[in-house]
Amino acid sequence: MSTSQSGASQPSQDRATPDTLLHIRPGTDVSAEDVVLASGKDLTPRNLEWAERKLAAEGPAALDKLLP
Repeated sequence: MSTSQSGASQPSQDRATPDTLLHIRPGTDVSAEDVVLASGKDLTPRNLEWAERKLAAEGPAALDKLLP
C-alpha cells in the first residue's frame, strides 16, 4: 500500500500569493495591481480603485507598508 497522497503535488487554492508576484524590481513604478496583490486581495475593479486611491495618497511607499 502506498503512503503517498494523490494530489499532494497539486498547489493549494488557499495559499498566499508567491513572492515573485509581490515583489517588484527597484526603480520600477508601483501599480495598483501590485498594491492589491500585496494586500492579499483579489484583483477586482473595487480593489483596484482602492489601490489607486492608496497610491495617490501614499505614493510608492504604499506597497512598502504592505510587504514584510
